[in-house]
Order: sequence, then C-alpha cells, then structure tokens
Amino acid sequence: MNWKELLLEIAEDLSLDIDAESDLISLAQYHVNERGRSKLNRIIMEEFTREGVATDNHNILANLPIQTYWTTNYDSLIEDCLRQQGRRIDVKITKENLALTLPNRHATVYKMHGDKSFPNDAVITRDDYEGYNQIRQPFTIALQGDLISKTFLFIGFSFDDPNLQYILSRVRILLGENQRDHYCFMRKVAKSQFTNDEKYQHASVLQELRIKDLRRYRIHVVLVDEYEEITEILRILAGIVLRTNVFVSGSAHEYGLWGEERAFNFANELGKVLIQHGYNIVTGFGLGIGSSLMSGALEEIYRNPHGIVEDRLLARPFPQSNNSKELWTRYRNDMISKVGIAIFIFGNKKDHISGETVPASGMVEEFNIAFENNVIPIPIATTGYTTKELWGKVKENFDLYVHDKSLFPLYEKLENEVLDNKQLIELILVIIKKLESV
Repeated sequence: MNWKELLLEIAEDLSLDIDAESDLISLAQYHVNERGRSKLNRIIMEEFTREGVATDNHNILANLPIQTYWTTNYDSLIEDCLRQQGRRIDVKITKENLALTLPNRHATVYKMHGDKSFPNDAVITRDDYEGYNQIRQPFTIALQGDLISKTFLFIGFSFDDPNLQYILSRVRILLGENQRDHYCFMRKVAKSQFTNDEKYQHASVLQELRIKDLRRYRIHVVLVDEYEEITEILRILAGIVLRTNVFVSGSAHEYGLWGEERAFNFANELGKVLIQHGYNIVTGFGLGIGSSLMSGALEEIYRNPHGIVEDRLLARPFPQSNNSKELWTRYRNDMISKVGIAIFIFGNKKDHISGETVPASGMVEEFNIAFENNVIPIPIATTGYTTKELWGKVKENFDLYVHDKSLFPLYEKLENEVLDNKQLIELILVIIKKLESV
C-alpha cells in the first residue's frame, strides 16, 4: 500500500481528490484539524496490522550482515525478516527505547516515525513533523551520529521528509567536504508517465536538479528504469558481500586414493588458508572432514590476538533425533543462506544397514540448496565420490552454476590428480578471488 491509498479515506472525508494531492503531510494535518486524530490512528492500526507480505528486497536486506537499519515505515516487515534469519534484534520505537540496549543483539532497527503498535505517536501530520526535534530529539541525535559514521543506502525514500532534510543539513554544515558517501535508488523519469512532452521535459530537468542537489549531502543517486531493477541490484550486492563467507561441505567414511592422512592435512590447511586470506567459514561439521577443517581454522583465528571465533567460523553439528532429516534440511538452508561460495570435498558415508560405502545424499542436498540460493559451487573433483558427480553437473552447465565461462579452465584443473595439497589450495584461492567479482 502506498501513501495515497492509505490516506484515500482521509481525503474523501475532506471532499478532496487524493490523486490531485501531493502534500500528504498537510492532508493528514487538515483531517486532524477538522475531525481529530482518532480516525487517522484507526487507519494506521488497521492497515499496518494486516498480514503484510515481505518483498524480496526485505529478505535480501535481512540476510546481509547489516547491523543498523533505519525505517520510516510503521509495519514490522523488516523486523520479521530479520527474526526469520535467526537474528536477535533491538527495535527502537520510542525515545525511551534508546536508553536501553538489548544484550547480544545482531542488529538494531530504528523506527524513526513510530510503529503500528503506537498509532497515536506515529509521525504523519504537520504537527508531528514540526514537533519532531522536540519530542523525538534522541532519534535526531542518533540518526545524525549514524550519518556521520556509517554509509547509508536509501531505498524507497523521496527525500521530502523535513526531518531528514534538517538532519542532513546539520551534518553537511558540521563536516563540509568531509561527509561520508551515501547512496540512493531513484526511478528515472519516463516519457510514458506523462501526457505530453512539455510535462516530461519539465520532470526530467527537475529530476536532474534534484540529483545534483543531493550531491551536497554526498548522496549519490543510482537511477533505475523500473523498481524491479532494485531487487536485482541488491541480489548482486548480496552475492559480492556473501562471497567472503565460504561453506565447506565434506564427509568421508573412506578416502580413496588420497588416503586418510592426506585428506586430514588438506582439510586442516584449507581451514587455515581461508581464514588467513580474510574468508569466513561455515560448515556442518561433516564426517571425517569437519574436525580437521575446524582445527586449522581455529589455529589461524587464535594466531591473531584480536581474532573472534564467532565472527570467522560458524560450525553446526547436525542434531540427532527422530525428526533429524527435517531438522538437517533446515540447518542446511540456514547455513547456506549466509554464504556466497560452497566448496565440496569427497562425499561418502557408511550405510548403517549394508555396511557399504555409499554416496552422501546430504551433500547432494547441500549442492541443490546452494544453487537455489545463487551460491557458486567449487567441487574439488579430484577428491572423488559425490563431489566428482557434482563436478560433472557443473561441467555440463557451467554458465548456469558459475556464470563466468572464463573460469572454466581453472575449474578443469580441480580434477587433476597430479596436484598436491598446496597446489590445490592455491588453485581454490585463485578461483574464489575471481568469483568475488562475478
């Protein structure tokens, strides 16, 4: 629902045509002047407590390692998406909330215009905006501090908000040319939106002037033809960010021509080198591989006196219960949603009934989940078993899985059995570094 739809009933009460109104803040104020605040509160409560549907944008933003979110919306969609990602969030709705800090929080959500739960305090009328710096001054101070110290990406924001204009101007006066860079999306003016060329030309010139004016606040505009393009841009951004997180899928009851010692040394060294080069590791603690991988990663993390294990290594042993299969799928989805690259090693297990070595069905599931999440796979084909089969899939549809034909010669080397551990790990690093720009 957009603002004109929200205030349609309000405009009708005043015998006004909502489509002819551009100053919706004043429209809300006129209604309060004539009828009081109760109907406006009821509309906010009813409309924003209906079960809303989160967009792809909400889900992508919630999955990114963002620690601070500012919103002028009254709904709880971003908070709901963050909680679904298992993130502990500190929601700031009132000025009193700002004085309290939730322990072990993963992210903070500032609702600078209030929340559907408190419609009487929602910022919507001219009175609300004029009294904002008096009544909600702690939000002004907090936002000013974040604009100074953090880089913002504005999405779905018109910059007509008088509160933000005031805060941006304060930051500009304080810092001058030393302001941080910020970014925003803006839909490009299209001829199809206007009834004649004169109106189109006017809107085009006005938009260009607005873009130049935003540069005073170091806000750089990213123009899109359609709003749907924003989702694709966010997906690309998420891919780049998440490719510093590497999922390692590996399980082995037997090690084929490699032998146990080489396999353990390889996993250990891989864990070390990934951490050493700034990558974070996510793993499910796979049979025969997980402990060696973690040992190498931990050794490298603790080599740095400021290393924090929780920031660099996420390892989740799979739960054992009657409902373990369903839980394992949820675990896999949760882990893989946090990464941009997945490495596959070996992939076999002992069948509990026959006692024979069989392919690792869990690795196949992880490969499929990775594909669904646009995670790029790196199957180390020379380790054999399920991983070799997965390499066959990637090889057959390389563009589909990796998206860059130029990397194919490097991937082919992953099935070269002559390479020793050091050469193989160096090759993996080269591939990962190239994937960061894909």
